[in-house]
Amino acid sequence: MCQTFIFSIYLCLLWSFGTCLVLTAANKSEEAHQGYRPLGPLVMCKFLPKEFLECEDPVDHKGNKTAREEMGHGCVKFGGSRYEDVERTKVSCTVLQDIECFGSRSFFREGVPCIKYSGHYFATTLLYSILLGFLGMDRFCLGQTGTAVGKLLTLGGIGVWWIVDVILLVTNSLQPEDGSNWNPYV
Repeated sequence: MCQTFIFSIYLCLLWSFGTCLVLTAANKSEEAHQGYRPLGPLVMCKFLPKEFLECEDPVDHKGNKTAREEMGHGCVKFGGSRYEDVERTKVSCTVLQDIECFGSRSFFREGVPCIKYSGHYFATTLLYSILLGFLGMDRFCLGQTGTAVGKLLTLGGIGVWWIVDVILLVTNSLQPEDGSNWNPYV
């Protein structure tokens, strides 16, 4: 009696498990044939925020417009202090491994700004300029060693060059030598 009962439970479980497998396979095949459902649980891969993507850096063509035209994307120049001055390009992005989304997992993302950061902080440079500008410390910090040495030897142009550099920094006319932007966080 006990063996018959266990055997019937076993058959019932097998039947339910088999039915479950068939239904699951049917649901997956229907889902694969359907198009994108805007009200469904999956987001289009190209609409994912950058936290879920691994994107390449913009290609630096170093001023060569012909190379940019041949490739179809990339940056001719980096940086710019105003929004209108910053060039934009497209970069290749791939969705991270465990993120589910609908559509191609590798795509080009448009409108990426051509900006690079190299460790220059505006607040730090301004403090150097105010406190040690007569020794050319602000110019050394920006990577402008030639003018920094000149400023050091003349003690900030006897004070005039020192004041002019503070004004140039505040008006954003004096920037890092390598063309990078100011780091946004101190």
